[in-house]
Amino acid sequence: MTTPSTTLIKDSVRTEELLVNMGPQHPSTHGVLRLLVRTDGEMIKETWPHIGYLHRCFEKICESVTYVQSVPYVDRMDYLASMNNGMGLCMAYERMLDVEIPKRVDYLRVITSELNRVASHLMAMGTFGLDLGAITPFMYIFREREIITSILEKISGGRLLFHYSRIGGVYRDMDSDIAHDIRSFIKTFREMYVEYDELLSQNAIFVNRAANVGVITAEQAIGWGLTGPCLRASGIDYDIRRKKPYAHYEDFDFDVIVGKAWKGSLGDCYDRYYCRMLEMLESVKIIEQALEGLPQGEIQADLPKVVRLPKGEVYYAIENPRGELGFYIVSDGKPNAYRVSARAPSFCNLSITHELGHDVLVADVIAIVGSIDIVLGEVDR
Repeated sequence: MTTPSTTLIKDSVRTEELLVNMGPQHPSTHGVLRLLVRTDGEMIKETWPHIGYLHRCFEKICESVTYVQSVPYVDRMDYLASMNNGMGLCMAYERMLDVEIPKRVDYLRVITSELNRVASHLMAMGTFGLDLGAITPFMYIFREREIITSILEKISGGRLLFHYSRIGGVYRDMDSDIAHDIRSFIKTFREMYVEYDELLSQNAIFVNRAANVGVITAEQAIGWGLTGPCLRASGIDYDIRRKKPYAHYEDFDFDVIVGKAWKGSLGDCYDRYYCRMLEMLESVKIIEQALEGLPQGEIQADLPKVVRLPKGEVYYAIENPRGELGFYIVSDGKPNAYRVSARAPSFCNLSITHELGHDVLVADVIAIVGSIDIVLGEVDR
């Protein structure tokens, strides 16, 4: 669509501004996201993200089914990190129930959610490379990701939507074979990580496409409510696992990865990418420690068959691969929630797109959206 306005530049060539729809079918929009961009040649003057094409109706569904029945639905929000999602919702319910959770349950949840974090970051790395024209890393990441999904399938029965965390416990215990598989994966992953780093992180073309692009200052990150790697890449040391520990994360020694302007400006697309790369190494450190110190005990707390939360409200948040995933729950004492609202990190992180998507090249918008690492299932929750 052509706007009436034109621009006269010094060599007397007249250019026209266009409103162009990018998506929702465009692969670089990472799902059914539509970007409406106002272009002047190859320059983008303004970007508006349009959402709502993949509505999961999660919150309304949770108000219509029992607490136990609602847990599987949260897996479908961030389908690349369903272990983390199920863990977060169950812990929100458990906070209201004020029930003592066996320590073994917390450790099993940590192990599985950190494995899922690695799988999610691998996908973020592969798709970001694909956005910028690097096809090979996207093929490579499935090599390790398939190992992770096979391990999680053994313990949960699923390969994408795991439904492993249950209110008060987990679905299945971990045996020695699964523990052996996890240790073997960690050894393999550390060897392959060097290959990823050389293949993509040090690639001159990739660095030029990502460094100094889409810079988010610390003030902008806080002002727009960013969390997770998008926040930490801008120099903010905030990770819920460290600041507000849950599931005995205080037992583990790991570093919170904060952006350091590795190849360009602090808070650029490269920093957001590399934060996720380094976080994978911290996740495997946590998994090793959890396996080594896995306590004996039950895998389910003593709860009635029909779970009823006491009257009241709670907000509980965990650190999922994309940032702060929080659940606000209001109970009126019935077997189902009166109100449920999810604080989805992808939705909040995506809000800065309009702020970043002006006076940049068309190709830069692709890099910016890819570096935010959104999952539309939780944007349109």
